[in-house]
Amino acid sequence: MPKIRKVLVANRGEIAIRVMRTCKELGIATVAVYSEADRSALHVRTADQAFLVGPPPSRESYLVQERILEVAKQSGADAIHPGYGFLSENASFVRACEKAGITFIGPPAAAMDAMGEKTRARANMIQAGVPVVPGSTEPIKTPEEAREYAQKIGFPIMLKAAGGGGGKGMRRVEGLHDFDSAWRSAKSEAMSSFGNDSVYIEKYLEKPHHVEIQIFADQYGNTIHLNERECSAQRRHQKVVEETPSPILTPELRAKMGEVAVKAAKAVNYVGAGTVEFLVDVHRNFYFLEMNTRLQVEHPVTEWVTGLDLVAMQIRAAEGAKLPLFEAPEPRGHAIEVRVYAEDPARNFMPSPGKITSLRVPGGPNVRDDSGVFAGFTVPNVYDPMISKLSVWAPTRAEAIARAKRALSEYVVKGITTNIRYLHGILSHPEFVGGDYDTSFLTREHTALLGTEDTGLSEVALLASTLHAFQRDQKRAKTLPSGAGGAGNGRVSPWRLALKSRRR
Repeated sequence: MPKIRKVLVANRGEIAIRVMRTCKELGIATVAVYSEADRSALHVRTADQAFLVGPPPSRESYLVQERILEVAKQSGADAIHPGYGFLSENASFVRACEKAGITFIGPPAAAMDAMGEKTRARANMIQAGVPVVPGSTEPIKTPEEAREYAQKIGFPIMLKAAGGGGGKGMRRVEGLHDFDSAWRSAKSEAMSSFGNDSVYIEKYLEKPHHVEIQIFADQYGNTIHLNERECSAQRRHQKVVEETPSPILTPELRAKMGEVAVKAAKAVNYVGAGTVEFLVDVHRNFYFLEMNTRLQVEHPVTEWVTGLDLVAMQIRAAEGAKLPLFEAPEPRGHAIEVRVYAEDPARNFMPSPGKITSLRVPGGPNVRDDSGVFAGFTVPNVYDPMISKLSVWAPTRAEAIARAKRALSEYVVKGITTNIRYLHGILSHPEFVGGDYDTSFLTREHTALLGTEDTGLSEVALLASTLHAFQRDQKRAKTLPSGAGGAGNGRVSPWRLALKSRRR
């Protein structure tokens, strides 16, 4: 197959930049697409070419297949990398690329049909004899059918989007009293995120671990796994902290799960990078959850411990190259990734869009920050609020935790609220440090993870605001006419009030 010369990255933010960096190292030109909300985005500046594809809503820009393909034709791109989310697991888009003579850097449409559609993947795994979480094997069409099925398998249950993952379109339902609202919101979010509102039901398992296996395959049937990632630190079913190796897996269990994951990929003639996700119960039994037919957000931790560039491997596989290795490499050291979000944990994780007035990212040995923002950039309110992925590597898990905490302490983002302090709380919590935390960890320990207010910093903030008020009043007194304001108008200056409060 011919070498890829120019790649259109059909995505935005940090993942678009991450793909472009590898392309540049391989001597491949890059094309960005952007919505009106992303005109000044960093991925637009990083690419060799950039094209507007529509208004801010993703369903009118990043999810419009015809516009993406039109840009590919106009720019002369001979390949498209979808990143994750948006069109990355859309089989019809893969077929449209093939029809247009454009290489899709990902699995073939048939494999995506078999595994990208979550309910079809469950049915395939049941047929293959792989244990799965109890639930429906096809999307449920009406809320009446869904309620009946939920009562049949018993609450609590999970409503899950059939057309994509990443925690989107997923809702836990405790009983009939909250079923209808959860059904509506799950379908709405699924449509917004994937252009597909199909939803299915799974039984909710109590206190499981979420462990996933990274697999990779070439076009010649060679398939391997690249070990696991522990993803149990989740909020609202979306991963917040990931690490590898998993602190709960033995070498024997890793090998067994890896064998099942490879079997699943081979069953559908998979090509490229994919992830087979499992739930592991308290007895260390594992159950197939789903397969993500794309690159994962947390792929940097796998790259840290294997020394591989998964995006470069994706591109080489799309060009027809064979796998560079034929068995799972032994994990080297330990890696941890935390997701930095523009959100306020103290206000129920409300998104915090706005302008970043100042930014300082951490550095030092074995620290990596995959980001799509910069000082002066305005975080839009129409997309996922993740602004960066901070990952670290160290020889041991304890050292990796210490390095991640140190890196977070260097991270400064001003102008918006972030979850940096919350992430530090996770890494410091005894349950996380101990390694045996489950998917309910963040919900159960929410109050503790928020931490307590630093009284020293509050004191500094009070004094700083007092000084600012004093300087403002002094400036006003110099510019206003006599008797128009200032200390002689019978009003008490705000900074004097602050000082009175301080003395009390």
